[in-house]
Amino acid sequence: MNIEDIEITTEKEKGIRQKLVEWCKTHLTDKQFTLILSFFVGLFAAIAAFILHWIIKQIELLLTEGFDKDNLNLLYLVYPVIGIYLTSLFVRHIVKDNISHGITRILYAISGNRSKLKGHNCWSSVIASAITIGFGGSVGAEAPIVLTGSAIGSNLGQMFKMDNKTLMLLVGCGAAAAIAGVFKAPIAGLVFTLEVLMIDLTMASLLPILISGVTATCFTYIFSNGDSLFRFHLDGTWMMERVPAYILLGVFGGIISLYFIRTMNACEGIFGRLKERPYARLMLGGILLSTLILFFPSLYGEGYSSINILLNGKTEADWETILNNSMFAGHGNMLILYIIMVLFTKVVATSATNGGGGCGGTFAPSLFMGAFGGFLFARVWNMHGIGVYIPEKNFVMLGMAAVMAGVMHAPLTGIFLIAEITGGYQQFIPLMIVCICSYLTIIIFEPHGIYGMRLAREGKLITHHTDHAALTLMSLDSVIDRHFTSVRPDTELGMLIHSISKSRTDLLPVLDKDNNFMGEIDISKLRHIVFRTELYHKFKVAQLMSQPPCKLGVNDSMRKIMKQFEKTNAMMLPVMDNDNRLIGYVNRIHLYGVYRQIVADLSAE
Repeated sequence: MNIEDIEITTEKEKGIRQKLVEWCKTHLTDKQFTLILSFFVGLFAAIAAFILHWIIKQIELLLTEGFDKDNLNLLYLVYPVIGIYLTSLFVRHIVKDNISHGITRILYAISGNRSKLKGHNCWSSVIASAITIGFGGSVGAEAPIVLTGSAIGSNLGQMFKMDNKTLMLLVGCGAAAAIAGVFKAPIAGLVFTLEVLMIDLTMASLLPILISGVTATCFTYIFSNGDSLFRFHLDGTWMMERVPAYILLGVFGGIISLYFIRTMNACEGIFGRLKERPYARLMLGGILLSTLILFFPSLYGEGYSSINILLNGKTEADWETILNNSMFAGHGNMLILYIIMVLFTKVVATSATNGGGGCGGTFAPSLFMGAFGGFLFARVWNMHGIGVYIPEKNFVMLGMAAVMAGVMHAPLTGIFLIAEITGGYQQFIPLMIVCICSYLTIIIFEPHGIYGMRLAREGKLITHHTDHAALTLMSLDSVIDRHFTSVRPDTELGMLIHSISKSRTDLLPVLDKDNNFMGEIDISKLRHIVFRTELYHKFKVAQLMSQPPCKLGVNDSMRKIMKQFEKTNAMMLPVMDNDNRLIGYVNRIHLYGVYRQIVADLSAE
């Protein structure tokens, strides 16, 4: 096929797409079309989740077929490093874009790019995370598949030229469908979208998100079997006598969450200093990860098999199987020590995987640490007879909810996700207690969850506060008027009059020969001399210019810009780059008009 044929094919595709868009707009209302798109977002997200897990399983089967799982094989130490290296090559040479921190990338897209995600995000995270996890990287598949689902929603919306508000909703539909598809948990998908992505809950948004989540769940059941992700049988019902233990577990979960977030940030800082040295990052991450897996094999891969051991153990012998393939094997008396060490090193292994060049999320690691933390809490409680006996397996489940709620600052997500994936609906009261206590503990030290803290530092985090959300969604670039008529400081009044006649505004910036901003001419202040021709050669711009009430910086947040207009009561303010060069002006009327329109869009059903 030659270039002409490709161009003709592209034009035909554009024509078909345009006709489809026109037909939909003619025969369907916007709400009806959004509901249809939400169904397809759910379908495609379920397919993406199935493909991801299928690839992971095939890679694992290919690499480990014939291995003796009862003994440590040295290849288990090599595989994760190979996976990180292959992933880094894929990202660097094929994707050529940053796809790490999947959920954070979604938040960036919502706040700063009008909910537009790149087309490659529909598949790149699936392949990258499949390679990383399939080779044993100590990360989860959830964040990459959430990014994939959101990208599917965003690109479908862009394809059919939906407005910004609908695009944001479709991004939320994709995230909800991804969570629902991975965990077979549609309610958790809905709650996650509301809590973490901050999509407002209205009747206009509730139904599309539910449709996406339920669709993804149903198709996931079709593609796979009907089992929950974790096998769990409740050990007795909840008791009032155990409420103190639930409260303390919640606090303990909050402390684990704080350790998780702080350690993750510290490790990212170390690897970030090696950003321009990919092979140094690979060496550091690979050596660190392999060493940890050598001592603690439970850190290999997502770790869901270890969680199932803790959830389903009934006797000491059952729980001690978690020591298999490690130097602790056969030493049941060291189970507590092993649990503590794995709990401390899991977040380091996750950071080493991603920092070394791998691709994966923190969703599964938070579940993993919660399970180990819950088991440790219950075992120590029972060993020392602190209070009434508490079932270890129940507290494994509760620990998962507590740490997830703390790490993500999403207590409702922790409650509903763990209830759905374990089938532990009878534990709703304990789940609520531990998640609330965990959240109240972590909020003292960290005001934002692990996904939103990077945006919060930059003032770009969307919240449910309408005013703050509107300012976050606004971009300075969209309100700058870059068309201005400038004058030199040595220009005489006579020549200034000609420049005034060409200007569209009442302000003319004064720039020197190097285009540095010197001041501005306010036409309203020249009325007493502008018609006196005898003064045209006696005054120069340098004598007539004044300084603006304040200058805006190109990196200023919209909240700061709004405050500057309120403080100065100015009609126009200049925007400067980092070298004191004028970029343009912001008009107060235009700024408030854009703000009011965004608030109206956010408030509309």
